[in-house]
Amino acid sequence: MARESFLYSEALADYINQTWVKMPDVVYELRERTGLMPEAGLQSGLDQGQMLAFLIRLINAKRTLEIGVFTGYSTLVTALALPVDGKVIACDVSEEYTNIAKEYWAKAQVDHKIDLRIAPALETLTKLLEAGVEFDFCFIDADKPNYWSYFDSAVRLTRPGGLIVVDNVLWHGAIADDSVTDDATNIMREFNAKVSTDPRVEICMAPVGDGFTLARVL
Repeated sequence: MARESFLYSEALADYINQTWVKMPDVVYELRERTGLMPEAGLQSGLDQGQMLAFLIRLINAKRTLEIGVFTGYSTLVTALALPVDGKVIACDVSEEYTNIAKEYWAKAQVDHKIDLRIAPALETLTKLLEAGVEFDFCFIDADKPNYWSYFDSAVRLTRPGGLIVVDNVLWHGAIADDSVTDDATNIMREFNAKVSTDPRVEICMAPVGDGFTLARVL
């Protein structure tokens, strides 16, 4: 298998995935198909999906929000982890990628749990805020320039005690390398600094994949 995290050697990644990650066959089928695409690197790691599903079950989440779908791996594991009456609102702008996602959501028989919103995520988030919708859990893995706006909206949309998970916070290690000063890396540095001092949340950083920030809403 391809190495999925700069934090692990390939051998260690294999060990983690073979020992702890247990997914239905449809999940591996989607990952294999996505792995053939030039943009395959946008897909979250197997261990990350396992953690998302575990956290959703741990807090007994029923209403979840996902910002950034790609081909639907994280949405799929979220929907599988939700109870029969659970719902995930999934935000993305690409019909091309999400058409692949919908194929596998249907195959897994969880498509009835997924409300896909094809529109700029900030527009969808504004509508959700205006409607007074509340979530138990939110996963953010989308365009980095809007990360803070997504996070700020997610905090306001998530119930007290609910959980927000943000991907790519270690930015493949560049975040800690002072010699790296490109715009994307600086955006992630600024985002991390703001989240780490946000009084609305309690945070924990989990070094899986490209780094998860876990933020519990106070």
